[in-house]
Amino acid sequence: MSFRLRVLLLIVFLVATSSAATAWLTLRQAGKDLTASVVASQHDVTEASTRLAAYGHLHGGWQGVEAVVSDLARSLGQRVRVTTGTDTVLADSDLLAGHAARPAPATSSPVDARPVIDFGLVHDDYNRMMFTLGAVDAYTRNQRYAACLSQARIPAQAVPAKGFALVVPVDPVAATGAGCAFPNTPVTNPAAADRGKQCLRATDPAGCLRGLFADAISPAAPPQLHLYLGVRDEPTHQLSTGSIAVAAGAVTIAAILAGFLLSRRVLRPIGALTEASRRLGAGSAAARVPENGRDELGELARTFNRMAESLSRSREQQRRLIGDVAHELRTPLANLRGYLEALADGVIPPTPELFASLHEETLLQQRIVDDLQELALAEAGALAYHRAAVDLADLAETTRAAFLPQAETAGVRVRVEAVPLTVPGDPDRLRQVLGNLVRNAVAATPDGGTITIGVRPAGGRAIVEVADTGRGIAAADLPHVFDRFWRADAARARSTGGSGLGLAIAREIVTAHDGTMSVVSSEGAGTVFTVELPA
Repeated sequence: MSFRLRVLLLIVFLVATSSAATAWLTLRQAGKDLTASVVASQHDVTEASTRLAAYGHLHGGWQGVEAVVSDLARSLGQRVRVTTGTDTVLADSDLLAGHAARPAPATSSPVDARPVIDFGLVHDDYNRMMFTLGAVDAYTRNQRYAACLSQARIPAQAVPAKGFALVVPVDPVAATGAGCAFPNTPVTNPAAADRGKQCLRATDPAGCLRGLFADAISPAAPPQLHLYLGVRDEPTHQLSTGSIAVAAGAVTIAAILAGFLLSRRVLRPIGALTEASRRLGAGSAAARVPENGRDELGELARTFNRMAESLSRSREQQRRLIGDVAHELRTPLANLRGYLEALADGVIPPTPELFASLHEETLLQQRIVDDLQELALAEAGALAYHRAAVDLADLAETTRAAFLPQAETAGVRVRVEAVPLTVPGDPDRLRQVLGNLVRNAVAATPDGGTITIGVRPAGGRAIVEVADTGRGIAAADLPHVFDRFWRADAARARSTGGSGLGLAIAREIVTAHDGTMSVVSSEGAGTVFTVELPA
Protein backbone atom coordinates (compact mmCIF):
# COMPACT_ATOMS: atom_id res chain seq x y z
CA MET A 1 0.00 0.00 0.00
CA SER A 2 1.46 3.39 -0.99
CA PHE A 3 2.29 6.05 1.60
CA ARG A 4 -0.04 8.56 -0.06
CA LEU A 5 -2.92 6.11 0.26
CA ARG A 6 -2.06 5.60 3.91
CA VAL A 7 -2.50 9.34 4.54
CA LEU A 8 -5.87 9.27 2.76
CA LEU A 9 -7.00 6.29 4.81
CA LEU A 10 -5.90 8.04 8.00
CA ILE A 11 -8.15 11.00 7.22
CA VAL A 12 -11.04 8.62 6.51
CA PHE A 13 -10.25 6.86 9.77
CA LEU A 14 -10.48 10.09 11.79
CA VAL A 15 -13.86 10.92 10.23
CA ALA A 16 -15.39 7.44 10.50
CA THR A 17 -13.90 6.32 13.84
CA SER A 18 -16.89 7.25 15.98
CA SER A 19 -19.34 5.09 14.07
CA ALA A 20 -16.80 2.34 13.36
CA ALA A 21 -15.89 2.03 17.06
CA THR A 22 -19.42 0.99 17.95
CA ALA A 23 -19.42 -1.67 15.23
CA TRP A 24 -15.96 -2.85 16.31
CA LEU A 25 -17.09 -3.24 19.92
CA THR A 26 -20.15 -5.15 18.76
CA LEU A 27 -18.04 -7.58 16.77
CA ARG A 28 -15.50 -7.90 19.59
CA GLN A 29 -18.07 -8.69 22.24
CA ALA A 30 -19.88 -11.03 19.88
CA GLY A 31 -16.57 -12.75 19.18
CA LYS A 32 -15.95 -13.26 22.89
CA ASP A 33 -19.40 -14.74 23.38
CA LEU A 34 -18.89 -16.89 20.29
CA THR A 35 -15.65 -18.26 21.72
CA ALA A 36 -17.32 -18.94 25.04
CA SER A 37 -20.25 -20.72 23.37
CA VAL A 38 -18.06 -23.21 21.48
CA VAL A 39 -15.72 -24.17 24.33
CA ALA A 40 -16.78 -27.61 25.55
CA SER A 41 -16.92 -28.48 29.22
CA GLN A 42 -13.73 -29.80 30.78
CA HIS A 43 -15.46 -33.12 31.41
CA ASP A 44 -16.22 -33.62 27.71
CA VAL A 45 -12.71 -32.62 26.69
CA THR A 46 -11.18 -35.00 29.25
CA GLU A 47 -13.39 -37.90 28.21
CA ALA A 48 -12.76 -37.42 24.50
CA SER A 49 -8.99 -36.99 25.01
CA THR A 50 -8.80 -40.09 27.23
CA ARG A 51 -10.69 -42.31 24.77
CA LEU A 52 -8.70 -41.09 21.78
CA ALA A 53 -5.39 -41.56 23.61
CA ALA A 54 -6.40 -45.08 24.65
CA TYR A 55 -7.33 -45.89 21.05
CA GLY A 56 -3.99 -44.61 19.72
CA HIS A 57 -2.07 -46.67 22.27
CA LEU A 58 -4.13 -49.81 21.64
CA HIS A 59 -3.80 -49.63 17.85
CA GLY A 60 -0.27 -48.29 17.59
CA GLY A 61 -1.52 -45.32 15.55
CA TRP A 62 -4.65 -43.48 14.40
CA GLN A 63 -5.80 -45.74 11.56
CA GLY A 64 -9.52 -46.44 11.95
CA VAL A 65 -10.05 -43.59 14.42
CA GLU A 66 -13.20 -42.54 12.52
CA ALA A 67 -15.30 -45.08 14.47
CA VAL A 68 -14.21 -43.61 17.82
CA VAL A 69 -14.95 -40.06 16.60
CA SER A 70 -18.45 -41.07 15.49
CA ASP A 71 -19.11 -42.76 18.84
CA LEU A 72 -17.83 -39.72 20.76
CA ALA A 73 -20.08 -37.40 18.73
CA ARG A 74 -23.10 -39.53 19.65
CA SER A 75 -22.21 -39.86 23.33
CA LEU A 76 -21.24 -36.21 23.86
CA GLY A 77 -23.98 -34.81 21.65
CA GLN A 78 -21.74 -32.42 19.76
CA ARG A 79 -19.45 -32.19 16.74
CA VAL A 80 -16.01 -33.87 17.14
CA ARG A 81 -13.05 -33.11 14.86
CA VAL A 82 -9.46 -34.40 15.15
CA THR A 83 -6.49 -33.16 13.11
CA THR A 84 -2.76 -33.79 12.98
CA GLY A 85 -0.10 -31.26 13.94
CA THR A 86 -0.12 -30.04 10.33
CA ASP A 87 -3.93 -29.45 10.46
CA THR A 88 -4.64 -32.50 8.30
CA VAL A 89 -8.14 -33.73 9.18
CA LEU A 90 -8.12 -37.36 10.35
CA ALA A 91 -11.81 -37.55 11.20
CA ASP A 92 -14.76 -35.15 11.42
CA SER A 93 -18.13 -36.28 12.73
CA ASP A 94 -19.86 -33.85 10.32
CA LEU A 95 -18.24 -35.51 7.31
CA LEU A 96 -18.75 -39.00 8.74
CA ALA A 97 -22.47 -38.23 9.07
CA GLY A 98 -22.62 -37.16 5.43
CA HIS A 99 -22.91 -33.42 6.12
CA ALA A 100 -20.76 -30.49 5.10
CA ALA A 101 -18.11 -29.63 7.68
CA ARG A 102 -19.12 -26.68 9.83
CA PRO A 103 -16.54 -24.08 10.96
CA ALA A 104 -14.31 -25.50 13.68
CA PRO A 105 -13.70 -23.73 17.01
CA ALA A 106 -10.72 -21.42 17.30
CA THR A 107 -9.19 -23.43 20.16
CA SER A 108 -8.23 -27.10 20.38
CA SER A 109 -7.06 -29.59 23.00
CA PRO A 110 -3.98 -31.79 22.51
CA VAL A 111 -4.36 -35.57 22.49
CA ASP A 112 -1.19 -37.42 23.50
CA ALA A 113 -1.23 -41.24 23.31
CA ARG A 114 2.07 -41.61 25.13
CA PRO A 115 1.67 -43.32 28.54
CA VAL A 116 3.18 -41.94 31.75
CA ILE A 117 5.66 -44.37 33.27
CA ASP A 118 4.75 -45.83 36.66
CA PHE A 119 7.72 -46.86 38.76
CA GLY A 120 5.53 -48.89 41.13
CA LEU A 121 7.52 -50.21 44.07
CA VAL A 122 10.89 -49.29 42.54
CA HIS A 123 12.33 -46.56 44.76
CA ASP A 124 16.07 -46.73 44.13
CA ASP A 125 17.22 -44.17 41.50
CA TYR A 126 19.57 -46.59 39.70
CA ASN A 127 16.92 -49.31 39.49
CA ARG A 128 14.44 -46.71 38.30
CA MET A 129 16.85 -45.80 35.51
CA MET A 130 17.21 -49.45 34.45
CA PHE A 131 13.44 -49.85 34.80
CA THR A 132 12.91 -46.81 32.52
CA LEU A 133 15.29 -48.07 29.83
CA GLY A 134 13.57 -51.45 29.90
CA ALA A 135 10.18 -49.77 29.63
CA VAL A 136 11.36 -47.75 26.59
CA ASP A 137 12.45 -50.98 24.90
CA ALA A 138 9.22 -52.78 25.79
CA TYR A 139 7.01 -49.90 24.65
CA THR A 140 8.81 -49.55 21.31
CA ARG A 141 8.45 -53.24 20.52
CA ASN A 142 4.89 -53.34 21.83
CA GLN A 143 3.87 -50.47 19.54
CA ARG A 144 5.09 -52.44 16.52
CA TYR A 145 3.08 -55.41 17.76
CA ALA A 146 -0.01 -53.22 18.30
CA ALA A 147 0.28 -51.76 14.80
CA CYS A 148 0.46 -55.27 13.30
CA LEU A 149 -2.62 -56.37 15.26
CA SER A 150 -4.51 -53.28 14.16
CA GLN A 151 -3.58 -53.74 10.52
CA ALA A 152 -4.62 -57.41 10.65
CA ARG A 153 -7.88 -56.40 12.41
CA ILE A 154 -7.10 -58.65 15.40
CA PRO A 155 -9.00 -57.48 18.53
CA ALA A 156 -6.60 -56.36 21.26
CA GLN A 157 -6.72 -55.25 24.86
CA ALA A 158 -4.49 -53.28 27.23
CA VAL A 159 -3.01 -55.34 30.06
CA PRO A 160 -1.28 -53.64 33.01
CA ALA A 161 2.44 -54.31 33.01
CA LYS A 162 5.58 -52.89 34.54
CA GLY A 163 5.64 -49.19 33.78
CA PHE A 164 2.67 -48.99 31.37
CA ALA A 165 -0.13 -51.05 29.82
CA LEU A 166 0.92 -53.60 27.19
CA VAL A 167 -1.20 -54.25 24.11
CA VAL A 168 -2.00 -57.98 23.73
CA PRO A 169 -4.39 -59.80 21.38
CA VAL A 170 -7.67 -61.16 22.69
CA ASP A 171 -7.05 -64.26 20.56
CA PRO A 172 -3.30 -65.06 20.48
CA VAL A 173 -3.86 -67.92 18.03
CA ALA A 174 -5.51 -65.60 15.52
CA ALA A 175 -2.67 -63.10 15.95
CA THR A 176 -0.07 -65.76 15.25
CA GLY A 177 -2.01 -66.91 12.20
CA ALA A 178 -2.06 -63.34 10.92
CA GLY A 179 1.74 -63.16 11.17
CA CYS A 180 1.82 -60.86 14.20
CA ALA A 181 4.44 -61.78 16.79
CA PHE A 182 5.93 -59.71 19.57
CA PRO A 183 9.41 -58.56 18.40
CA ASN A 184 12.12 -60.47 20.25
CA THR A 185 15.02 -58.23 19.26
CA PRO A 186 15.70 -55.59 21.92
CA VAL A 187 15.71 -51.97 20.77
CA THR A 188 18.96 -50.29 21.70
CA ASN A 189 18.94 -46.59 22.49
CA PRO A 190 22.43 -45.34 23.46
CA ALA A 191 21.19 -41.75 23.70
CA ALA A 192 18.51 -42.77 26.22
CA ALA A 193 21.11 -44.70 28.25
CA ASP A 194 23.41 -41.66 28.37
CA ARG A 195 20.55 -39.41 29.38
CA GLY A 196 19.53 -41.92 32.05
CA LYS A 197 22.96 -41.64 33.63
CA GLN A 198 22.62 -37.88 33.64
CA CYS A 199 19.26 -38.19 35.40
CA LEU A 200 21.00 -39.94 38.30
CA ARG A 201 22.80 -36.66 38.97
CA ALA A 202 19.69 -34.50 38.55
CA THR A 203 17.93 -32.69 41.39
CA ASP A 204 14.75 -34.70 40.67
CA PRO A 205 15.87 -38.07 39.23
CA ALA A 206 12.32 -39.45 39.04
CA GLY A 207 11.00 -36.44 37.11
CA CYS A 208 14.03 -36.53 34.81
CA LEU A 209 13.45 -40.24 34.10
CA ARG A 210 9.76 -39.60 33.37
CA GLY A 211 10.81 -36.97 30.83
CA LEU A 212 13.37 -39.39 29.40
CA PHE A 213 10.68 -42.06 28.95
CA ALA A 214 8.29 -39.62 27.23
CA ASP A 215 10.98 -38.34 24.84
CA ALA A 216 12.47 -41.77 24.07
CA ILE A 217 9.15 -43.35 23.10
CA SER A 218 8.02 -40.39 20.99
CA PRO A 219 9.36 -41.84 17.67
CA ALA A 220 7.34 -45.03 18.23
CA ALA A 221 4.24 -43.38 19.70
CA PRO A 222 1.32 -42.13 17.59
CA PRO A 223 1.74 -38.43 16.70
CA GLN A 224 -0.07 -35.87 18.82
CA LEU A 225 -3.55 -34.83 17.66
CA HIS A 226 -5.62 -31.67 18.02
CA LEU A 227 -9.16 -32.19 19.31
CA TYR A 228 -11.95 -29.73 18.45
CA LEU A 229 -15.35 -29.97 20.15
CA GLY A 230 -18.34 -28.00 18.93
CA VAL A 231 -18.80 -25.46 16.14
CA ARG A 232 -18.81 -21.73 15.69
CA ASP A 233 -22.11 -19.86 15.72
CA GLU A 234 -23.10 -16.20 15.76
CA PRO A 235 -25.27 -15.31 18.74
CA THR A 236 -26.40 -11.68 19.22
CA HIS A 237 -25.72 -9.88 22.48
CA GLN A 238 -26.49 -6.48 23.97
CA LEU A 239 -23.74 -4.00 24.59
CA SER A 240 -23.35 -2.21 27.89
CA THR A 241 -23.37 1.62 28.09
CA GLY A 242 -20.04 1.47 29.89
CA SER A 243 -18.38 -0.13 26.86
CA ILE A 244 -19.75 2.61 24.61
CA ALA A 245 -18.33 5.31 26.91
CA VAL A 246 -14.94 3.60 26.89
CA ALA A 247 -15.09 3.44 23.09
CA ALA A 248 -15.75 7.17 22.86
CA GLY A 249 -12.71 7.90 24.98
CA ALA A 250 -10.63 5.47 22.96
CA VAL A 251 -11.62 7.26 19.75
CA THR A 252 -10.26 10.55 21.08
CA ILE A 253 -7.00 8.96 22.16
CA ALA A 254 -6.69 7.15 18.82
CA ALA A 255 -7.01 10.43 16.91
CA ILE A 256 -4.14 11.91 18.94
CA LEU A 257 -1.94 8.83 18.56
CA ALA A 258 -2.59 8.63 14.82
CA GLY A 259 -0.90 11.96 14.17
CA PHE A 260 2.04 10.98 16.34
CA LEU A 261 2.45 7.58 14.71
CA LEU A 262 2.26 9.11 11.24
CA SER A 263 5.23 11.37 11.88
CA ARG A 264 7.12 8.55 13.55
CA ARG A 265 6.34 6.22 10.64
CA VAL A 266 7.96 8.68 8.25
CA LEU A 267 10.94 9.91 10.26
CA ARG A 268 12.08 6.72 12.00
CA PRO A 269 12.81 4.67 8.82
CA ILE A 270 14.63 7.62 7.26
CA GLY A 271 16.82 7.93 10.35
CA ALA A 272 17.58 4.19 10.31
CA LEU A 273 18.42 4.36 6.61
CA THR A 274 20.76 7.31 7.14
CA GLU A 275 22.62 5.54 9.95
CA ALA A 276 22.91 2.28 7.93
CA SER A 277 24.24 4.20 4.92
CA ARG A 278 26.86 5.83 7.14
CA ARG A 279 27.97 2.44 8.51
CA LEU A 280 28.01 0.89 5.03
CA GLY A 281 30.17 3.71 3.75
CA ALA A 282 32.55 3.14 6.68
CA GLY A 283 33.05 -0.48 5.57
CA SER A 284 30.51 -2.37 7.70
CA ALA A 285 29.22 -5.23 5.53
CA ALA A 286 26.48 -6.04 8.06
CA ALA A 287 24.69 -2.69 7.77
CA ARG A 288 20.96 -3.37 7.22
CA VAL A 289 17.66 -1.61 7.92
CA PRO A 290 14.32 -3.13 9.04
CA GLU A 291 11.99 -3.92 6.12
CA ASN A 292 8.65 -2.81 7.56
CA GLY A 293 5.58 -2.19 5.43
CA ARG A 294 4.83 -2.33 1.73
CA ASP A 295 4.76 1.38 0.97
CA GLU A 296 7.48 3.51 -0.61
CA LEU A 297 9.52 3.59 2.62
CA GLY A 298 9.39 -0.19 2.91
CA GLU A 299 10.46 -0.59 -0.71
CA LEU A 300 13.32 1.85 -0.12
CA ALA A 301 14.49 -0.25 2.85
CA ARG A 302 14.33 -3.47 0.80
CA THR A 303 16.26 -1.86 -2.05
CA PHE A 304 18.96 -0.66 0.34
CA ASN A 305 19.27 -4.13 1.89
CA ARG A 306 19.55 -5.74 -1.54
CA MET A 307 22.31 -3.28 -2.43
CA ALA A 308 24.15 -3.99 0.84
CA GLU A 309 23.77 -7.73 0.32
CA SER A 310 25.14 -7.42 -3.21
CA LEU A 311 28.17 -5.51 -1.95
CA SER A 312 28.72 -8.10 0.77
CA ARG A 313 28.55 -10.95 -1.76
CA SER A 314 30.99 -9.15 -4.04
CA ARG A 315 33.49 -8.76 -1.20
CA GLU A 316 33.07 -12.40 -0.22
CA GLN A 317 33.49 -13.59 -3.82
CA GLN A 318 36.63 -11.49 -4.17
CA ARG A 319 38.04 -12.95 -0.94
CA ARG A 320 37.20 -16.50 -2.01
CA LEU A 321 38.69 -15.97 -5.48
CA ILE A 322 41.97 -14.76 -4.00
CA GLY A 323 42.02 -17.71 -1.61
CA ASP A 324 41.23 -20.22 -4.37
CA VAL A 325 43.90 -18.85 -6.68
CA ALA A 326 46.46 -18.94 -3.88
CA HIS A 327 45.43 -22.52 -3.03
CA GLU A 328 45.72 -23.69 -6.64
CA LEU A 329 49.12 -22.08 -7.28
CA ARG A 330 50.89 -22.42 -3.92
CA THR A 331 51.60 -26.18 -3.87
CA PRO A 332 52.70 -26.68 -7.51
CA LEU A 333 54.87 -23.55 -7.42
CA ALA A 334 56.48 -24.80 -4.22
CA ASN A 335 57.15 -28.14 -5.93
CA LEU A 336 58.71 -26.40 -8.92
CA ARG A 337 60.87 -24.26 -6.64
CA GLY A 338 61.97 -27.29 -4.65
CA TYR A 339 62.97 -29.30 -7.69
CA LEU A 340 64.78 -26.33 -9.26
CA GLU A 341 66.73 -25.65 -6.06
CA ALA A 342 67.54 -29.36 -5.78
CA LEU A 343 68.81 -29.33 -9.38
CA ALA A 344 70.87 -26.22 -8.71
CA ASP A 345 72.40 -27.79 -5.58
CA GLY A 346 73.09 -31.09 -7.35
CA VAL A 347 70.88 -33.03 -4.94
CA ILE A 348 69.02 -34.77 -7.79
CA PRO A 349 70.29 -35.55 -11.28
CA PRO A 350 68.80 -33.67 -14.27
CA THR A 351 67.00 -36.54 -16.01
CA PRO A 352 64.68 -36.23 -19.04
CA GLU A 353 61.84 -37.63 -16.94
CA LEU A 354 62.29 -34.90 -14.34
CA PHE A 355 62.31 -32.15 -16.95
CA ALA A 356 59.19 -33.67 -18.54
CA SER A 357 57.44 -33.66 -15.14
CA LEU A 358 58.42 -30.04 -14.46
CA HIS A 359 57.28 -29.04 -17.93
CA GLU A 360 53.91 -30.75 -17.41
CA GLU A 361 53.45 -28.96 -14.08
CA THR A 362 54.30 -25.65 -15.73
CA LEU A 363 51.75 -26.26 -18.47
CA LEU A 364 49.13 -27.02 -15.80
CA GLN A 365 49.80 -23.71 -14.07
CA GLN A 366 49.65 -21.93 -17.43
CA ARG A 367 46.27 -23.55 -18.05
CA ILE A 368 44.96 -22.31 -14.69
CA VAL A 369 46.14 -18.78 -15.47
CA ASP A 370 44.62 -18.96 -18.98
CA ASP A 371 41.33 -20.25 -17.53
CA LEU A 372 41.27 -17.44 -14.99
CA GLN A 373 41.84 -14.87 -17.72
CA GLU A 374 39.15 -16.43 -19.90
CA LEU A 375 36.69 -16.52 -16.99
CA ALA A 376 37.42 -12.87 -16.16
CA LEU A 377 36.82 -11.86 -19.78
CA ALA A 378 33.61 -13.89 -19.94
CA GLU A 379 32.22 -12.40 -16.71
CA ALA A 380 33.13 -8.90 -17.92
CA GLY A 381 31.45 -9.51 -21.28
CA ALA A 382 34.74 -8.93 -23.08
CA LEU A 383 35.23 -12.45 -24.45
CA ALA A 384 35.33 -12.37 -28.25
CA TYR A 385 32.54 -14.23 -30.07
CA HIS A 386 32.37 -14.89 -33.80
CA ARG A 387 28.74 -15.72 -34.35
CA ALA A 388 27.39 -17.83 -37.18
CA ALA A 389 24.72 -20.46 -37.76
CA VAL A 390 25.72 -23.57 -35.76
CA ASP A 391 24.27 -27.02 -36.46
CA LEU A 392 24.08 -28.57 -33.00
CA ALA A 393 23.78 -32.10 -34.41
CA ASP A 394 27.08 -31.68 -36.29
CA LEU A 395 28.62 -30.10 -33.18
CA ALA A 396 27.56 -33.08 -31.06
CA GLU A 397 29.03 -35.57 -33.57
CA THR A 398 32.29 -33.59 -33.80
CA THR A 399 32.59 -33.58 -30.02
CA ARG A 400 31.91 -37.32 -29.86
CA ALA A 401 34.63 -38.00 -32.41
CA ALA A 402 37.12 -35.78 -30.55
CA PHE A 403 36.65 -37.61 -27.25
CA LEU A 404 36.19 -41.10 -28.68
CA PRO A 405 39.82 -42.22 -28.11
CA GLN A 406 39.77 -40.98 -24.52
CA ALA A 407 36.41 -42.66 -23.91
CA GLU A 408 37.52 -45.97 -25.46
CA THR A 409 40.61 -45.97 -23.26
CA ALA A 410 38.36 -45.54 -20.23
CA GLY A 411 35.96 -48.24 -21.50
CA VAL A 412 33.11 -45.75 -21.88
CA ARG A 413 30.64 -45.69 -24.77
CA VAL A 414 29.77 -42.27 -26.26
CA ARG A 415 26.68 -41.97 -28.45
CA VAL A 416 24.75 -39.13 -30.08
CA GLU A 417 20.96 -38.80 -30.22
CA ALA A 418 20.41 -35.60 -32.17
CA VAL A 419 18.10 -34.03 -34.71
CA PRO A 420 19.31 -31.30 -37.09
CA LEU A 421 18.87 -28.03 -35.21
CA THR A 422 20.52 -24.68 -35.94
CA VAL A 423 21.26 -21.93 -33.42
CA PRO A 424 23.05 -18.58 -33.75
CA GLY A 425 26.37 -18.62 -31.90
CA ASP A 426 30.11 -19.02 -31.88
CA PRO A 427 30.85 -22.62 -32.97
CA ASP A 428 34.24 -22.71 -31.26
CA ARG A 429 32.88 -21.45 -27.95
CA LEU A 430 29.90 -23.81 -28.06
CA ARG A 431 32.28 -26.68 -28.87
CA GLN A 432 34.28 -25.61 -25.84
CA VAL A 433 31.15 -25.87 -23.66
CA LEU A 434 30.16 -29.26 -25.02
CA GLY A 435 33.73 -30.55 -24.83
CA ASN A 436 34.00 -29.55 -21.17
CA LEU A 437 30.79 -31.42 -20.34
CA VAL A 438 31.86 -34.56 -22.21
CA ARG A 439 35.35 -34.47 -20.68
CA ASN A 440 33.85 -34.31 -17.19
CA ALA A 441 31.41 -37.11 -18.06
CA VAL A 442 34.24 -39.39 -19.23
CA ALA A 443 36.14 -38.75 -16.01
CA ALA A 444 33.05 -39.50 -13.88
CA THR A 445 31.83 -42.61 -15.75
CA PRO A 446 33.26 -46.04 -14.83
CA ASP A 447 34.28 -48.79 -17.25
CA GLY A 448 31.24 -50.06 -19.15
CA GLY A 449 29.25 -46.86 -18.72
CA THR A 450 27.54 -44.75 -21.38
CA ILE A 451 27.57 -41.06 -22.25
CA THR A 452 24.72 -39.71 -24.37
CA ILE A 453 24.85 -36.37 -26.19
CA GLY A 454 21.31 -35.34 -27.06
CA VAL A 455 20.00 -32.49 -29.21
CA ARG A 456 16.28 -31.74 -29.46
CA PRO A 457 13.89 -28.80 -29.86
CA ALA A 458 11.52 -27.75 -27.08
CA GLY A 459 9.10 -24.81 -27.20
CA GLY A 460 11.10 -22.70 -29.62
CA ARG A 461 14.36 -23.45 -27.80
CA ALA A 462 17.23 -25.82 -28.54
CA ILE A 463 18.07 -28.31 -25.82
CA VAL A 464 21.50 -29.94 -25.61
CA GLU A 465 21.93 -32.63 -22.95
CA VAL A 466 25.02 -34.55 -21.85
CA ALA A 467 23.93 -37.51 -19.75
CA ASP A 468 26.23 -40.09 -18.18
CA THR A 469 25.81 -43.22 -16.09
CA GLY A 470 28.63 -42.26 -13.73
CA ARG A 471 28.93 -41.89 -10.01
CA GLY A 472 26.69 -38.83 -9.83
CA ILE A 473 26.95 -35.73 -7.67
CA ALA A 474 25.77 -35.49 -4.07
CA ALA A 475 22.69 -33.33 -3.50
CA ALA A 476 24.66 -31.08 -1.13
CA ASP A 477 27.26 -30.45 -3.87
CA LEU A 478 24.84 -29.64 -6.74
CA PRO A 479 24.49 -25.90 -5.88
CA HIS A 480 28.30 -25.52 -6.17
CA VAL A 481 29.11 -27.28 -9.46
CA PHE A 482 29.32 -23.96 -11.35
CA ASP A 483 31.43 -22.23 -8.65
CA ARG A 484 35.02 -21.28 -9.39
CA PHE A 485 37.58 -23.92 -8.39
CA TRP A 486 34.89 -26.31 -7.15
CA ARG A 487 35.63 -30.00 -7.70
CA ALA A 488 33.79 -33.08 -6.44
CA ASP A 489 37.09 -34.39 -5.07
CA ALA A 490 37.54 -32.47 -1.81
CA ALA A 491 41.23 -33.48 -1.76
CA ARG A 492 41.66 -31.71 -5.15
CA ALA A 493 43.83 -34.50 -6.52
CA ARG A 494 45.17 -33.89 -10.04
CA SER A 495 43.95 -37.33 -11.14
CA THR A 496 40.32 -36.48 -10.46
CA GLY A 497 39.85 -33.24 -12.36
CA GLY A 498 41.22 -30.01 -13.72
CA SER A 499 41.34 -26.57 -12.20
CA GLY A 500 37.63 -26.43 -11.40
CA LEU A 501 37.08 -23.46 -13.74
CA GLY A 502 35.66 -25.28 -16.77
CA LEU A 503 32.00 -25.30 -15.75
CA ALA A 504 32.15 -21.67 -14.57
CA ILE A 505 33.54 -20.66 -17.98
CA ALA A 506 31.00 -22.83 -19.79
CA ARG A 507 28.09 -21.21 -17.97
CA GLU A 508 29.35 -17.71 -18.80
CA ILE A 509 29.64 -18.70 -22.48
CA VAL A 510 26.09 -20.11 -22.49
CA THR A 511 24.79 -16.97 -20.75
CA ALA A 512 26.46 -14.82 -23.41
CA HIS A 513 24.46 -16.84 -25.98
CA ASP A 514 21.20 -15.90 -24.17
CA GLY A 515 20.93 -19.44 -22.85
CA THR A 516 20.79 -21.25 -19.54
CA MET A 517 22.72 -24.17 -18.09
CA SER A 518 21.47 -26.55 -15.40
CA VAL A 519 22.29 -29.91 -13.87
CA VAL A 520 20.39 -32.77 -12.23
CA SER A 521 22.13 -35.73 -10.67
CA SER A 522 21.58 -38.81 -8.52
CA GLU A 523 24.41 -40.49 -6.66
CA GLY A 524 25.23 -43.84 -8.20
CA ALA A 525 22.86 -43.28 -11.15
CA GLY A 526 24.49 -40.52 -13.19
CA THR A 527 24.34 -36.84 -14.08
CA VAL A 528 22.57 -34.80 -16.78
CA PHE A 529 23.83 -31.35 -17.79
CA THR A 530 21.31 -29.37 -19.86
CA VAL A 531 22.11 -26.38 -22.08
CA GLU A 532 19.13 -24.41 -23.38
CA LEU A 533 19.72 -22.01 -26.28
CA PRO A 534 17.45 -19.88 -28.47
CA ALA A 535 16.79 -21.87 -31.66
